[in-house]
Amino acid sequence: MAEFTSVGRSATERASRYGSQLVKHFTHKDLEGSWEDGRGFVRFSAGLAEFEAQDDALVLRVVTQSEDDAARLRDVVERHLVRFGTRDELTVTWDAGAS
Repeated sequence: MAEFTSVGRSATERASRYGSQLVKHFTHKDLEGSWEDGRGFVRFSAGLAEFEAQDDALVLRVVTQSEDDAARLRDVVERHLVRFGTRDELTVTWDAGAS
């Protein structure tokens, strides 16, 4: 079965804080996830979301089995990050080849 991967980037100097916050939020909803040493993941029914804190950005990666699931998972992760980062006016830019 085909695998669909999308990579996004959100410019922030507080990438580790936001990555950790995303993982904690989703794991409180009984999803499997972990955050350690600036990297983390959350396993959704639709696929996997991975997060990596860099010095100047949080990198988001979603891996799914369908284009529709990739679009949905990108939307879920992005909406939550943007909401958590309202004060910092966070946005996410996905690779043009997303899916």
